[in-house]
Amino acid sequence: MKKLSGYAIKIDNITKVFYDAKGKGRVVLDNVSLNINAGDFVSLLGPSGCGKTTLLRIIAGLEEKTSGGISVFGMSPRDARVKNTYGFVFQDPSLLEWRTVLENVCLPLELKKVPKKKRIEIAREKLSLVDLSAYEKNYPSELSGGMKQRVGIARALVTEPEILLMDEPFSALDEFTKERLYNDILRIWQKTNKTIVFVTHNINEAVKLSNKVCVMTTNSAKIAKVAEIDIPYPRKRNVDFINKVSEIKEIFEGYFYENI
Repeated sequence: MKKLSGYAIKIDNITKVFYDAKGKGRVVLDNVSLNINAGDFVSLLGPSGCGKTTLLRIIAGLEEKTSGGISVFGMSPRDARVKNTYGFVFQDPSLLEWRTVLENVCLPLELKKVPKKKRIEIAREKLSLVDLSAYEKNYPSELSGGMKQRVGIARALVTEPEILLMDEPFSALDEFTKERLYNDILRIWQKTNKTIVFVTHNINEAVKLSNKVCVMTTNSAKIAKVAEIDIPYPRKRNVDFINKVSEIKEIFEGYFYENI
Protein backbone atom coordinates (compact mmCIF):
# COMPACT_ATOMS: atom_id res chain seq x y z
CA MET A 1 0.00 0.00 0.00
CA LYS A 2 1.43 3.38 -1.02
CA LYS A 3 2.01 5.59 2.01
CA LEU A 4 0.31 8.96 1.70
CA SER A 5 1.60 12.07 3.47
CA GLY A 6 0.01 15.03 5.20
CA TYR A 7 -3.11 15.41 7.29
CA ALA A 8 -6.50 14.42 5.95
CA ILE A 9 -8.32 15.79 9.01
CA LYS A 10 -7.15 18.31 11.64
CA ILE A 11 -9.32 18.81 14.72
CA ASP A 12 -8.35 21.55 17.17
CA ASN A 13 -10.05 21.86 20.58
CA ILE A 14 -13.56 21.07 19.39
CA THR A 15 -16.35 21.40 21.92
CA LYS A 16 -19.93 20.38 21.26
CA VAL A 17 -22.78 21.27 23.59
CA PHE A 18 -26.35 20.10 23.09
CA TYR A 19 -29.06 22.29 24.65
CA ASP A 20 -32.49 21.09 25.78
CA ALA A 21 -35.77 23.03 25.47
CA LYS A 22 -35.00 24.89 28.73
CA GLY A 23 -31.58 25.97 27.51
CA LYS A 24 -29.67 23.57 29.76
CA GLY A 25 -26.48 22.44 28.07
CA ARG A 26 -24.92 18.96 27.96
CA VAL A 27 -21.27 18.78 26.91
CA VAL A 28 -20.81 15.90 24.46
CA LEU A 29 -17.29 16.77 23.30
CA ASP A 30 -14.90 18.77 25.48
CA ASN A 31 -11.87 20.37 23.79
CA VAL A 32 -11.15 17.38 21.56
CA SER A 33 -8.04 17.55 19.37
CA LEU A 34 -7.01 14.94 16.82
CA ASN A 35 -4.89 14.79 13.67
CA ILE A 36 -5.64 12.04 11.14
CA ASN A 37 -3.06 11.36 8.45
CA ALA A 38 -4.06 10.71 4.86
CA GLY A 39 -4.35 6.95 4.42
CA ASP A 40 -4.91 6.22 8.12
CA PHE A 41 -7.49 3.74 9.37
CA VAL A 42 -8.64 5.38 12.62
CA SER A 43 -11.24 3.96 14.99
CA LEU A 44 -13.21 6.17 17.35
CA LEU A 45 -13.74 3.73 20.19
CA GLY A 46 -15.91 4.18 23.23
CA PRO A 47 -19.13 3.28 25.05
CA SER A 48 -22.55 4.56 24.05
CA GLY A 49 -22.93 8.28 24.77
CA CYS A 50 -19.22 9.14 24.61
CA GLY A 51 -19.62 11.45 21.60
CA LYS A 52 -17.94 9.31 18.94
CA THR A 53 -20.82 9.51 16.44
CA THR A 54 -21.19 13.24 17.12
CA LEU A 55 -17.50 13.68 16.31
CA LEU A 56 -17.96 11.68 13.09
CA ARG A 57 -20.91 13.88 12.12
CA ILE A 58 -18.88 17.04 12.75
CA ILE A 59 -16.09 15.67 10.54
CA ALA A 60 -18.72 14.96 7.88
CA GLY A 61 -20.18 18.46 8.05
CA LEU A 62 -23.52 17.06 9.20
CA GLU A 63 -23.28 18.59 12.68
CA GLU A 64 -21.96 22.00 13.71
CA LYS A 65 -19.33 22.29 16.44
CA THR A 66 -19.98 24.70 19.30
CA SER A 67 -16.38 25.92 19.32
CA GLY A 68 -12.95 24.94 18.05
CA GLY A 69 -11.54 24.34 14.59
CA ILE A 70 -11.61 21.57 11.99
CA SER A 71 -10.27 21.21 8.47
CA VAL A 72 -10.53 18.37 5.96
CA PHE A 73 -7.74 18.46 3.38
CA GLY A 74 -7.56 22.18 4.14
CA MET A 75 -11.30 22.75 3.62
CA SER A 76 -14.22 23.16 5.98
CA PRO A 77 -16.22 19.94 6.47
CA ARG A 78 -19.16 21.49 4.60
CA ASP A 79 -16.99 22.36 1.58
CA ALA A 80 -15.39 18.91 1.69
CA ARG A 81 -18.85 17.32 1.61
CA VAL A 82 -19.90 19.44 -1.37
CA LYS A 83 -16.78 18.25 -3.20
CA ASN A 84 -17.66 14.58 -2.52
CA THR A 85 -14.66 14.07 -0.27
CA TYR A 86 -16.65 11.61 1.88
CA GLY A 87 -18.27 8.24 1.40
CA PHE A 88 -20.67 7.11 4.14
CA VAL A 89 -21.31 3.61 5.47
CA PHE A 90 -23.80 3.27 8.32
CA GLN A 91 -25.14 0.43 10.46
CA ASP A 92 -28.22 0.26 8.22
CA PRO A 93 -27.28 0.40 4.51
CA SER A 94 -30.81 1.72 3.72
CA LEU A 95 -31.02 0.19 0.27
CA LEU A 96 -34.02 1.00 -1.91
CA GLU A 97 -36.05 -2.19 -2.07
CA TRP A 98 -37.48 -1.46 -5.52
CA ARG A 99 -34.05 -1.05 -7.11
CA THR A 100 -31.63 -3.81 -8.02
CA VAL A 101 -28.19 -4.05 -6.45
CA LEU A 102 -26.65 -2.37 -9.49
CA GLU A 103 -29.26 0.39 -9.45
CA ASN A 104 -28.67 1.02 -5.74
CA VAL A 105 -24.94 1.37 -6.28
CA CYS A 106 -25.52 3.65 -9.26
CA LEU A 107 -27.74 6.02 -7.26
CA PRO A 108 -25.10 8.57 -6.12
CA LEU A 109 -23.83 8.84 -9.70
CA GLU A 110 -27.38 9.16 -11.00
CA LEU A 111 -27.94 12.09 -8.64
CA LYS A 112 -24.74 13.66 -9.98
CA LYS A 113 -26.13 13.20 -13.52
CA VAL A 114 -23.29 10.95 -14.64
CA PRO A 115 -24.23 9.40 -18.02
CA LYS A 116 -25.88 5.99 -17.69
CA LYS A 117 -23.19 4.00 -19.48
CA LYS A 118 -20.43 5.53 -17.36
CA ARG A 119 -22.25 5.10 -14.03
CA ILE A 120 -22.98 1.43 -14.78
CA GLU A 121 -19.31 0.90 -15.60
CA ILE A 122 -18.20 2.50 -12.32
CA ALA A 123 -20.86 0.66 -10.26
CA ARG A 124 -19.83 -2.70 -11.71
CA GLU A 125 -16.21 -1.95 -10.85
CA LYS A 126 -17.16 -1.28 -7.20
CA LEU A 127 -19.39 -4.36 -7.02
CA SER A 128 -16.42 -6.40 -8.20
CA LEU A 129 -14.35 -4.83 -5.41
CA VAL A 130 -16.81 -6.18 -2.80
CA ASP A 131 -17.20 -9.51 -4.66
CA LEU A 132 -20.88 -9.01 -5.60
CA SER A 133 -20.70 -8.90 -9.40
CA ALA A 134 -22.89 -12.00 -9.66
CA TYR A 135 -25.70 -10.28 -7.70
CA GLU A 136 -26.11 -7.03 -9.65
CA LYS A 137 -29.62 -7.98 -10.84
CA ASN A 138 -30.84 -9.09 -7.40
CA TYR A 139 -33.05 -7.00 -5.14
CA PRO A 140 -32.17 -6.19 -1.49
CA SER A 141 -34.83 -8.64 -0.20
CA GLU A 142 -32.83 -11.43 -1.82
CA LEU A 143 -29.60 -10.61 0.02
CA SER A 144 -28.20 -11.50 3.44
CA GLY A 145 -27.37 -8.79 5.96
CA GLY A 146 -23.68 -8.99 5.16
CA MET A 147 -24.31 -8.76 1.43
CA LYS A 148 -26.49 -5.68 1.94
CA GLN A 149 -23.68 -4.04 3.88
CA ARG A 150 -21.23 -4.83 1.06
CA VAL A 151 -23.65 -3.16 -1.38
CA GLY A 152 -23.61 -0.15 0.97
CA ILE A 153 -19.81 -0.10 0.88
CA ALA A 154 -19.80 -0.29 -2.94
CA ARG A 155 -22.32 2.56 -3.10
CA ALA A 156 -20.12 4.66 -0.79
CA LEU A 157 -17.13 4.14 -3.08
CA VAL A 158 -18.69 5.02 -6.46
CA THR A 159 -17.95 8.75 -6.17
CA GLU A 160 -14.27 7.97 -5.42
CA PRO A 161 -14.24 9.68 -2.01
CA GLU A 162 -10.92 10.34 -0.33
CA ILE A 163 -12.37 9.62 3.13
CA LEU A 164 -14.66 6.75 4.11
CA LEU A 165 -16.75 7.45 7.22
CA MET A 166 -18.16 4.32 8.87
CA ASP A 167 -20.59 4.47 11.81
CA GLU A 168 -20.78 1.06 13.53
CA PRO A 169 -21.37 -0.64 10.16
CA PHE A 170 -20.97 -4.20 11.42
CA SER A 171 -22.61 -4.04 14.87
CA ALA A 172 -25.87 -5.74 13.80
CA LEU A 173 -24.15 -8.69 12.10
CA ASP A 174 -23.16 -12.13 13.38
CA GLU A 175 -19.50 -12.90 14.12
CA PHE A 176 -18.95 -15.02 10.99
CA THR A 177 -20.29 -12.27 8.72
CA LYS A 178 -18.23 -9.66 10.56
CA GLU A 179 -15.03 -11.60 9.92
CA ARG A 180 -15.78 -11.69 6.19
CA LEU A 181 -16.47 -7.95 6.14
CA TYR A 182 -13.35 -7.18 8.17
CA ASN A 183 -11.31 -8.85 5.44
CA ASP A 184 -13.25 -7.01 2.73
CA ILE A 185 -12.79 -3.56 4.23
CA LEU A 186 -9.08 -4.13 4.94
CA ARG A 187 -8.55 -5.31 1.36
CA ILE A 188 -10.34 -2.23 0.02
CA TRP A 189 -8.36 0.08 2.33
CA GLN A 190 -5.04 -1.44 1.33
CA LYS A 191 -5.94 -1.33 -2.37
CA THR A 192 -7.41 2.19 -2.54
CA ASN A 193 -5.46 4.14 0.13
CA LYS A 194 -8.68 5.69 1.45
CA THR A 195 -8.59 7.45 4.80
CA ILE A 196 -11.08 5.61 7.01
CA VAL A 197 -12.71 6.93 10.19
CA PHE A 198 -14.54 4.07 11.87
CA VAL A 199 -16.90 4.34 14.85
CA THR A 200 -17.18 1.30 17.11
CA HIS A 201 -17.75 0.25 20.72
CA ASN A 202 -16.00 -3.09 20.13
CA ILE A 203 -12.37 -3.16 21.31
CA ASN A 204 -11.50 -6.34 19.41
CA GLU A 205 -12.93 -4.86 16.20
CA ALA A 206 -10.92 -1.65 16.62
CA VAL A 207 -7.68 -3.55 17.19
CA LYS A 208 -8.40 -5.93 14.31
CA LEU A 209 -8.86 -3.15 11.76
CA SER A 210 -7.17 0.11 12.75
CA ASN A 211 -3.67 1.45 12.67
CA LYS A 212 -4.79 4.01 15.30
CA VAL A 213 -7.48 3.79 17.99
CA CYS A 214 -8.86 6.94 19.63
CA VAL A 215 -10.08 5.87 23.05
CA MET A 216 -13.03 8.04 24.11
CA THR A 217 -14.58 8.01 27.58
CA THR A 218 -18.05 8.98 28.72
CA ASN A 219 -17.08 10.71 31.93
CA SER A 220 -14.61 13.16 30.41
CA ALA A 221 -16.18 13.62 26.92
CA LYS A 222 -12.60 13.66 25.63
CA ILE A 223 -10.16 11.47 23.76
CA ALA A 224 -8.34 9.69 26.57
CA LYS A 225 -5.54 8.41 24.33
CA VAL A 226 -4.65 7.71 20.71
CA ALA A 227 -3.23 4.17 20.71
CA GLU A 228 -0.97 3.09 17.85
CA ILE A 229 -1.69 -0.45 16.64
CA ASP A 230 1.56 -1.71 15.13
CA ILE A 231 0.59 -5.38 14.75
CA PRO A 232 1.20 -6.60 11.17
CA TYR A 233 -1.79 -7.40 8.93
CA PRO A 234 -3.57 -9.77 8.67
CA ARG A 235 -4.09 -9.74 12.43
CA LYS A 236 -4.62 -12.94 14.33
CA ARG A 237 -5.80 -13.27 17.91
CA ASN A 238 -2.30 -14.03 19.16
CA VAL A 239 -0.39 -12.78 22.21
CA ASP A 240 0.33 -9.37 20.66
CA PHE A 241 -3.33 -8.90 19.78
CA ILE A 242 -4.55 -9.91 23.24
CA ASN A 243 -2.00 -7.63 24.91
CA LYS A 244 -3.13 -4.65 22.82
CA VAL A 245 -6.79 -5.31 23.69
CA SER A 246 -5.82 -5.48 27.37
CA GLU A 247 -3.86 -2.22 27.09
CA ILE A 248 -6.90 -0.41 25.69
CA LYS A 249 -9.18 -1.89 28.36
CA GLU A 250 -6.80 -0.54 31.00
CA ILE A 251 -7.10 2.96 29.51
CA PHE A 252 -10.89 2.80 29.92
CA GLU A 253 -10.61 1.48 33.47
CA GLY A 254 -8.05 4.12 34.43
CA TYR A 255 -10.24 7.00 33.28
CA PHE A 256 -13.33 5.47 34.83
CA TYR A 257 -11.77 5.24 38.29
CA GLU A 258 -10.22 8.70 38.02
CA ASN A 259 -13.61 10.24 37.35
CA ILE A 260 -15.86 8.63 40.00
